[in-house]
Amino acid sequence: MSILLKRIKTKPTRFTLALKIALLSSMVAFSSASFADALLKEGITPATDTSQIPAVAKLRKDTVVAGISEPQGIFNPYFFVNGWDENVTNVIFSRLIDWDSHGKLVPGLAESWSVSQDNNVYTIKLRPNLTFSDGSPLTAEDVAFTLTVLHDPKYDGDTDITLANIVGGAEYKAGKADSVSGLKVIDPLTLQVTTSQPGATTLAKIGGPVLSKAYYGKGYQRGNLDYLRTLHGKPLGNGPYVYDKYIPGQEIRFHANTHFYRGTPPTPRFIYRVTNPSTNFQLFQTGETDYDSFTSRPDDIEQLKILGFANINLFGSSDYSKVEFNVRRPALQDVKVRQALIYGLDRQKLIDVVYQGYGKVAIEPIAPISWAYNTDGVNPYKFDPAQAKKLLDEAGWKPGPDGIRVKDGKRLALTLLVSKKVLNDALIPIAKENWQQIGVLLKPQVVDFNALMAQRKAGNYDLASFSTSTLNDPHDGVWDYYSTEAKESGYNNPQVDKLINEGNAVLDVEKRKPIYHQLYKVLAEDPPVILLGNREILSASSARVTGFKPDIYNGLTGSLPDVKIVK
Repeated sequence: MSILLKRIKTKPTRFTLALKIALLSSMVAFSSASFADALLKEGITPATDTSQIPAVAKLRKDTVVAGISEPQGIFNPYFFVNGWDENVTNVIFSRLIDWDSHGKLVPGLAESWSVSQDNNVYTIKLRPNLTFSDGSPLTAEDVAFTLTVLHDPKYDGDTDITLANIVGGAEYKAGKADSVSGLKVIDPLTLQVTTSQPGATTLAKIGGPVLSKAYYGKGYQRGNLDYLRTLHGKPLGNGPYVYDKYIPGQEIRFHANTHFYRGTPPTPRFIYRVTNPSTNFQLFQTGETDYDSFTSRPDDIEQLKILGFANINLFGSSDYSKVEFNVRRPALQDVKVRQALIYGLDRQKLIDVVYQGYGKVAIEPIAPISWAYNTDGVNPYKFDPAQAKKLLDEAGWKPGPDGIRVKDGKRLALTLLVSKKVLNDALIPIAKENWQQIGVLLKPQVVDFNALMAQRKAGNYDLASFSTSTLNDPHDGVWDYYSTEAKESGYNNPQVDKLINEGNAVLDVEKRKPIYHQLYKVLAEDPPVILLGNREILSASSARVTGFKPDIYNGLTGSLPDVKIVK
């Protein structure tokens, strides 16, 4: 699930990427520590000269403007296919259960919840006197309706509610029942959800945005979502702002929700202005926007500092980049070959080239901002070509006449699927050079992202480079990639399956931590992927407004109820 303004923006710099790589290769003593003194610290760096606030911005007495890439116009939190539509729906709809800045679940529309001793029954209590933005009541019936729609056989959105294992959900979807038996409305403020098995991510799955049954469910019958779809451009929510108008290619307008459960937001109007990587800095510089996200690089940060009026916010992401092994390939079934490829790749150079100090080599399949992160006892696989060669020798791969290793008459030549993006632009030349030095021939294939995923699903690859989406829970970072159920890569480790299941079956965070710490150690010894990097995210807000405190779990929309225009 994506909850950030997540554009990837690049701009020309004095050095080409190839020249940067060559330059770094010649600097033997170069390391990420070289950046330390000059790097911006995580958190908010306040503006240094508020007198530089553009006059255009000062003219907006009651409106805050943020940049966004162009949405598609499907403004329903369960039906959008464009991530920018999600950014819009996050303004209009509040969640039943929220995340704090560390990824822990906290009350939202739900005042509290309890879980049965066997972790299978959830009792959710709503705050009293909740309403939608039109003043109509928001009750447990609306929550039950929302979860029922997600089980509808015609539902084709991205929310996979089946992962919550709600009793009766499969029967309703198959047409064998008229309702989802595991959903029980106790009273207008109380909903009981019964599941067939425990799940640490279940609460987040059932705790999403709430749809109005009176508005979206008129005449609803199982298998017919036609009427609901007609309302994609006329959303009725319960979030901090109410949708007014979308002008394609230009902006999306909102006004403050006087029925918002936390009180009417102090800024009367909010606008998303459609920008792109070539215009976003100029629009922020001239005061046309009050908030935007930028590339976390020294050049971008320096430009923001020079403006004087920019509050600069730097924070860690929750995703990670990786190169996945297709373990079905004979050469990659040998764990020593996989370990050798990790030791033989200078990941620190890759991260330095791409992020220029604003990223770290990934050691675990989770980001440092997560409560589950703990690298004690986890092999960091520091760049070690000698160790890589030793492992390949032990695996029976011997150097051939041209230096490329051979075993049983076959050369150690591997294909690498990549999509076009800055990380991969640097990965290809670095990996080719590094691996050739240890006797591995790399054959990169650059394809568009959809083609990459199609080839990956079909198993037509040796290695594939991609990044995860936003990870709200450590379970999200492992079950979809490393469990036996993740069919594409062919990876299978019973101990990994056991730990993944145990980590999801326990709800208490403190009890889950040691399970994930052990899991990460096992994954390091029997690696299904080459972990590449964790990145940092950069955004800026104008000093004419206060209250913007974006984080990876809530984006800017989590701040909106507190954003004020400085008088």
